[in-house]
Amino acid sequence: MLLHGRCHCGNIAYTLNWEPSPSEIPARACSCSFCTKHGGVWTACPEGRLRLSIKDPGQVSRYSFGTRTAEFHVCARCGVVPAATSDIEGRLYAVVNVNTLEDLDPALLRRAAADFEGESEEARLARRVRNWIGQVEFDEGSG
Repeated sequence: MLLHGRCHCGNIAYTLNWEPSPSEIPARACSCSFCTKHGGVWTACPEGRLRLSIKDPGQVSRYSFGTRTAEFHVCARCGVVPAATSDIEGRLYAVVNVNTLEDLDPALLRRAAADFEGESEEARLARRVRNWIGQVEFDEGSG
């Protein structure tokens, strides 16, 4: 299933090829202060492929906090956070914010709370390798 998403102004857009086609899409509402304040509800398909397209890289802020093992890609124009990435041993992993998906049947979403407080950095990175999208491409300055 091919999913499309973007920030409000369209500066950061993505295409996620979800393989195999899902009968449901997990949507994890992280309870950290950043995600709570930004409405971050994240999903990933470990077997999928993500292509992030950024029209104007100068209008994207990359924000890290806590363990500094993930970067949140924030559109400086509209303030929306469509994706987060994590570089783990030279490989880029990502999750996308379900609130930025377009034309998706909301009945597919299976929302659940997620709390990673107290998780060690090693456990956090291992979880991302298992659960996040492992095929990530960036297309910057494409528009």
